[in-house]
Amino acid sequence: MLANLVVIAVLGLTALPARAEDEVKVPYWASLRSDEVNMRAGPGEEYRISWVYHRKQLPLKVLRTMEGWRLIQDPDGARGWMLARFLTRARGGFITKGPPAEMRDEPGGQGKLLWRLAPGVSGALGDCAEGWCRFETAGHAGHVRQDRIWGAGEP
Repeated sequence: MLANLVVIAVLGLTALPARAEDEVKVPYWASLRSDEVNMRAGPGEEYRISWVYHRKQLPLKVLRTMEGWRLIQDPDGARGWMLARFLTRARGGFITKGPPAEMRDEPGGQGKLLWRLAPGVSGALGDCAEGWCRFETAGHAGHVRQDRIWGAGEP
């Protein structure tokens, strides 16, 4: 009898993370865990591949969850389904269209200009405050205006 209760308790505990993962409040930000990830037309491997991403840390907006799959939106607005295991909650950022974004050594417009980041550059997104975010790409780190980074702020 006690052995049966232990087995039931263990099975219940192992099932919780999978269910809890699909019950996460959406939308939320995620980023690609790997350098090559497929986006599919539907939530299953039998659906056609719509797009193949080749950029680790690319930020994506998760719009919906379904049994281990995520409906995502990329920085260009494309939507499709991706396996949750290819996503991470580590925040990524993507420099938006327009002139090159300035990366400065301190938040605010007065810090020393370190780099100019071309639209489409992606990287690791750090903390954001007062309109500026910590951003790291290709070994360069600094602060970039939040309004130039897709993946910053509320999804």
